[in-house]
Amino acid sequence: MKIAVLGAGMVGRTIAMDLSDRHEVYSFDRDEAALQLLHRKAPAVNTQVADLTNYSSYPSLLEEVDLVVTAVPGFMGFRVLEAVINSGKSVVDISFFPEDALQLDALAKSKGVTVVTDCGVAPGMGNLILGRYNEEMKVNRFECYVGGLPQIRKKPFEYKAPFSPVDVIEEYTRPARQMENGRIVTKPALSDRSLMDFEGIGTLEAFNTDGLRSLLYTMAHIPDLKEQTLRYPGHIDLIQALQLAGFFSEEKMEIAGQLICPLDFSSALLFRQWKLGEEEAEFTVMRVIVEGEKEKRPMRVEYNLLDQYDPVTKTSSMSRTTGYTCTAVVELVATGQFTEKGVFPPEWVGRHPDCFEFILRYLTNRGVNWKAIINH
Repeated sequence: MKIAVLGAGMVGRTIAMDLSDRHEVYSFDRDEAALQLLHRKAPAVNTQVADLTNYSSYPSLLEEVDLVVTAVPGFMGFRVLEAVINSGKSVVDISFFPEDALQLDALAKSKGVTVVTDCGVAPGMGNLILGRYNEEMKVNRFECYVGGLPQIRKKPFEYKAPFSPVDVIEEYTRPARQMENGRIVTKPALSDRSLMDFEGIGTLEAFNTDGLRSLLYTMAHIPDLKEQTLRYPGHIDLIQALQLAGFFSEEKMEIAGQLICPLDFSSALLFRQWKLGEEEAEFTVMRVIVEGEKEKRPMRVEYNLLDQYDPVTKTSSMSRTTGYTCTAVVELVATGQFTEKGVFPPEWVGRHPDCFEFILRYLTNRGVNWKAIINH
C-alpha cells in the first residue's frame, strides 16, 4: 500500500520508518534537513519537499497514495486534516490540534473515508483503554497521568521537550477541563498538585492540564474524568514563578526602542534549555485508571507504561510510544480491520476488542509494553 506521511519531525520520522518495512511510504515536509535525516535512516522512504500549508495542492500531492498520516504541528493540523479528507483519502492523525475534529465527520462520510484522530500515547492510548472497558463495565471514574522526561536531571528545570516549547507553555497556561460529578469544570493549569510514585522512576509530581479532549463529550456519561501531566518534583514552582513574573505574556513591551513579546522571548530562551538531543536518554511514563462496576461488583482496571529511549535504533521513547500507536492504527485501517466511515477519536476504535488487542500486540512487538492490573 502507498502511504503518505505529512510531517518529518521526530515522531513523523519514526512513523515513516516503521511503515516503510511493509508499505511504500512517501514523506512530505518543507524542512529539507529533516527529510535528509529521514532518508539517511530509512533509504526506502520516498522524501519530497512540500509546503503543507498550500492546501489546494493536496489533491495532486496525494493523488497516487492510498492512505495518509498527518503528523504536522497542532496550529495547522485541522486545516491539513480537512484538506486530506477533501482529497478523498483515509487518514490517521497525530497533530493534536485544538479544534473539534468531529466537525469534519459529515465531510468524511460524504467522501467515504475513514478518519482516526489523536492516535498517539496521550491523547491516544488512554482513550483506547477507556473505550475498551467502557463496553465491559459501568465506568464511574477515569484518570490518566503521563509525562515524558529526561533520564538525567539537569537544573533548573529537569525537563526536556520532545516538541516545541510554545506548545509546552500552552499546556502550562491553558485552563484544564475535567469532569467532576457529571459536570465539566475548568481549573487552572498546574493546579491540584500531588506526588505519585512510579516503579523504576521514583516520585513525580502530577498537575492538571487540558488533555481530555474528545473524552469530555464522547464519554460524558462518566461522572469523573481527569488527566494530569507528570514532571520531576519542583518543576511546577519554577513554571509558576515565570508565569507570575510575566514571561508568558503575549502583551508586547518596549525594550531599548524595540517592541518585544515576552512569550516569544521566553520560548526562544527555553528552546535552548528544553531541546531534547537526538541521542539523549529519556523515558515516557504513564498510568491509566478506570474504575466502576461490572455485574454490580466493583471493578478497577490499571494500565502502566514505562518506556525508555532505544539506544540501538536511536529512537526516543516519546517517538516510540506516540508513533507506534499511530502506525498500529494505520495497519488496522490499511488491512481492513477498521473500516467505518467518518471521524473517530481513539475511544471509538478501542471499543472493538479485536482492534484494542491488535494495538497492544503491535506495541509489544516493538518493545512498548503496557502492564495491566485488573481487579473485580
